[in-house]
Amino acid sequence: MKKASLALFALSAFAVGHTSAQTVFTVSSWLPPTHTLSMAQKEWCDLIEKNTAGKLKCNILPRGVSAAPGTYDAVKSGLADISYTVHGYTPGRFVYTQMAEFPFLGNTSEPISVAFNKVAMKNPQFAGEHQGVKVLSFFTHGPGIVFNTKKPIEKVDDLAGLKFRVGGGMVNEISKALAMNVTLKPAPDSYELLSGGVMDGTLFPAESTESFKIDKIIKYATTFPGGLYNTSFVFMMNQAKYDKLSADEKKAVDAISGEPAARLFGRGWDKVDLRALALMQANGVKVSKADAKFVADVKGKTSGLEAKWVSDAQAKGLPNAAKVLAEFRAEIAKQEK
Repeated sequence: MKKASLALFALSAFAVGHTSAQTVFTVSSWLPPTHTLSMAQKEWCDLIEKNTAGKLKCNILPRGVSAAPGTYDAVKSGLADISYTVHGYTPGRFVYTQMAEFPFLGNTSEPISVAFNKVAMKNPQFAGEHQGVKVLSFFTHGPGIVFNTKKPIEKVDDLAGLKFRVGGGMVNEISKALAMNVTLKPAPDSYELLSGGVMDGTLFPAESTESFKIDKIIKYATTFPGGLYNTSFVFMMNQAKYDKLSADEKKAVDAISGEPAARLFGRGWDKVDLRALALMQANGVKVSKADAKFVADVKGKTSGLEAKWVSDAQAKGLPNAAKVLAEFRAEIAKQEK
């Protein structure tokens, strides 16, 4: 009912007095078209075209205009009108969004994504970090898992001596706190790194083992209640492109952005996470669940990261950062019910 009413609202708002020519958004994805994020982005595009009776539509490019780390600037410069990216792929650029990357946040993507978007949108400093782009939505992937090709990891000491790929952002700080040997590389590099033995493991959500074709390379996985980490994403539009839209066009875009978009991305990720977990079982991956002591040890070693984030966020201009983080966790719990 809610989705239908959003569609009707967008249509009715758009129809009144709208006589301008068709607007086409150039849309880019640095992931394959079959990846859940590319598919969620296409679903958003299909919805905007449907809701506006074709007045707004997307031209989804056959390949990304940039590799993952350059995507934010590609959208900012207008090389593409719409895309998404990982905040951690540009280290040091984003501080506030690291709030969504701490350990033990939640067990599925959709509740975390909705809570992240809701709290971030209430605090304009989050959007303010994204100069040159219009934030359409914030979201996260599913809970982070430790994967490797060498041995079961059942305690913090087991992490030593292995080389791991990580995506950057807070996961890099978590890895350092756990004395892991990590290298910052984008997710699409994982197959080459692992298959060639350059890396022994990677930190990923379940979905990524299938998406990046490492499901037959990985031998061991360690899961954590609420995830060892998470990754913050932004779904965005070139600011100048958004500013040129008419008032009715902006209403149509806004109606399916924010929470509706966060749900699109989160729900899609949860679906493929479940499929990947089943595939791991079929491929004989040995899965260990972190026990209470392992979790307690991780918490003990990473506890200072939240305090540091609060200090850094407040220094950059987010008042009451501790309160914002507490509200975020409370909202996740609410969304998970």
